[in-house]
Amino acid sequence: MRPLLRRSHPAGYSFIDVKSSQKEIPATALRLRARHWPVLAVALATLCASLRLAGQAASGAAVPPPSTGGFFPLSQVHRGLHATAWTVFQGTQPEPMDVEILGVLRGSRGPGQDMILAQLRGAKPEYTGVVAGMSGSPVYVGKQLLGSLSFRIGQFSKDPIAGITPIKDMLEVRDLPIRGAGSAKPESAFSGQGIRSDGSSPATPSAPFQAMETPLVMSGFNPAAIELWQQRMAGTSLDMVTAGGVGGSSTAESGARSSAEAVEPGSAVSAQLVRGDMEIAATCTVTYVDPKQLLACGHPILQAGPVSLPMTTTEVVATLASPLNAFKIVNTGATIGAFTQDRESAIRGVFGARARMIPVHIAVDGPLGGKKINVEVLDQPSLTSQALLITLYNALLQNNQSTADTSYHLTGTIDLDNYSPVPLDLWVSAGDAGSSSLQLALLTADRFAKLYANDGRQGGVRQLDLRVEAIPHRVQVQLEAARIASGDIAHAGDTVTVEATLRPWQQPEHNVRISIRLPSRLEEGNVRILVSDGGTLDRTLNQPRMGSQEQSMNSVLAAARSEHATDRVYVTLLIPEAQAGLDGQALTSLPLSMVNALEPRRAVQDITLNGESAELAGEAPGGGAVSGFQILNLHVESGSGLH
Repeated sequence: MRPLLRRSHPAGYSFIDVKSSQKEIPATALRLRARHWPVLAVALATLCASLRLAGQAASGAAVPPPSTGGFFPLSQVHRGLHATAWTVFQGTQPEPMDVEILGVLRGSRGPGQDMILAQLRGAKPEYTGVVAGMSGSPVYVGKQLLGSLSFRIGQFSKDPIAGITPIKDMLEVRDLPIRGAGSAKPESAFSGQGIRSDGSSPATPSAPFQAMETPLVMSGFNPAAIELWQQRMAGTSLDMVTAGGVGGSSTAESGARSSAEAVEPGSAVSAQLVRGDMEIAATCTVTYVDPKQLLACGHPILQAGPVSLPMTTTEVVATLASPLNAFKIVNTGATIGAFTQDRESAIRGVFGARARMIPVHIAVDGPLGGKKINVEVLDQPSLTSQALLITLYNALLQNNQSTADTSYHLTGTIDLDNYSPVPLDLWVSAGDAGSSSLQLALLTADRFAKLYANDGRQGGVRQLDLRVEAIPHRVQVQLEAARIASGDIAHAGDTVTVEATLRPWQQPEHNVRISIRLPSRLEEGNVRILVSDGGTLDRTLNQPRMGSQEQSMNSVLAAARSEHATDRVYVTLLIPEAQAGLDGQALTSLPLSMVNALEPRRAVQDITLNGESAELAGEAPGGGAVSGFQILNLHVESGSGLH
């Protein structure tokens, strides 16, 4: 008997060509090969699915069905039902995948929220597995939309099994009222710690069902900045960063294709968190399209409710297969609208809407010249401060001015609606704890967050204008000692000279003399004199508050505008008179009756009380970032003194 011929299938199986054999196959041979029949059955099923999809392509049906074909009822879903899913593996054209329904998991996504379990068939999905960025891929039974691929099952799984979000849950997001994208006000703030973007706990071995990750493209970012982002986003699905780039003009609204013609079910789309000279964008797949809007993802990005994020077209450059972390490599494209809702079952984008973004202008100057960076960051309490932190840190890193010994001096303003601009004046010296560029970015983001996240803020943020001077050496100046050069006995109204000893980094120490005039109201007794840096003076004027109540917006604004420069030495009189802090302002030399009136209100109002009044009496340049303080004692005698 001539040996049986074997022909190779693209999926890797070998098929026996029975017709090529001139003699009958003995029964014993069939029995010996019985163990191969399960493998052969799977191979034949795969081949049939491939031939069916190829037939659809040949007949001109290689485009996903429109969203107007109706919806397949969840009540009719059963095991063995066959469907077709569409997603982009490369380029912009969605490709079909055969889907076999395994069953319905009742309440697996929450009370009353079911998940359809399915297995993907075909050479590509069986090779790549369930891919990050595939979430939202529409699943059709015939031309009726069943739902979207949204969940993956565990890690290192051998079978491409996915969870489908039923379309009925996604349509609830579609039917929410459409408001102006720029006026969307988030319902809740997301801390970015300890929970995933879908509201669940971080993935554990006992929780195999996970929303497919929303891969982020971070274009123009230094690896250290990307690592910092992943640390800050740990425990969320926004910590997965993939390769990609900016494929089109994403900073301007697209006029040519700002409608449903730009995308179709199965297309990739991106939501931009940062755009401009740098970009951070999250990518998923379109499930549903109508003339006004689209639904995508099948799960949330932040679950922040109303949002305002630019929506762009997306090109898939390649799909990377990996047992641990398969994802799509993409280029973002032209802006076609804005995402306005971020809910449990879907995100919604409105065609032609304009997202509300915050412009950030960063200019870095130094001995080697200057560099300007312009970006826009999302206006979302859960992430805006983090986005500002990463963009400023990256701007400092990707600059020839930056070295291990570089210090920074940042000035600028935060422009808020309904308020006058808030100034920034920050110093960070090389050699302080950690990287100076990181410390400056953290300090700036913290100052911004105190204003941005304050409950009393009314109106939006117009822009941030930041100017950074890079100084190629350490600027630390230590306040070593201080003394009263004119003697430690004086009279009210006298002029007293204070001498401070300053020691710059690896330079000889030098003395600075500051003359101050004592108030004529001083009575006989001892007066303390504080010689200090600006930070110590600010803490003296604004004493710690009772309780944990948040500062009012007025207090934060007053404190920001009254901050003292870091590169100066200050001499402050600590007069034995009552002082109160009210709405961020220090009220000195208060009468006892006012102190008694304010005391009962300390627990419920932003009020502090202190037994000494701090009055700034004099200051002098420090030549760098001054740190340290000294307390001097001066005895005031009665009488007019000698002049």
